[in-house]
Amino acid sequence: MKVTSATIGLPVRDLAAAEAWYRRVFELTVPAVEPAPGVIEIVLGPIDLQLSEEPPGRTGAQVILRLGVPDASAEYRRLTGLGLTLGPLEHVPGVVDYVDFVDPDGNALSLYSLNG
Repeated sequence: MKVTSATIGLPVRDLAAAEAWYRRVFELTVPAVEPAPGVIEIVLGPIDLQLSEEPPGRTGAQVILRLGVPDASAEYRRLTGLGLTLGPLEHVPGVVDYVDFVDPDGNALSLYSLNG
């Protein structure tokens, strides 16, 4: 199998509000694509993020969207400056820095940077 792209789907209660939040948090300027009613896709680095308007009820294990960034510490400072509530900035010496947080719909997100 040769995977050529990836799309990650997350459920949201209010599509317009979720799109605005993701645009602000990830500094997105590219227009969204609407492949179907109640669904938008936005480019988020090497993946497409698909937000779909539906009740974000949880069944089974929760998915965590983990995204690599050049400097997790800098993103931590930027996001707290935007007023987001984040978990602690964790530092594993010689391995990784990371921070966990959730979007307004309870979807789990994590940013990390390798420091090995």
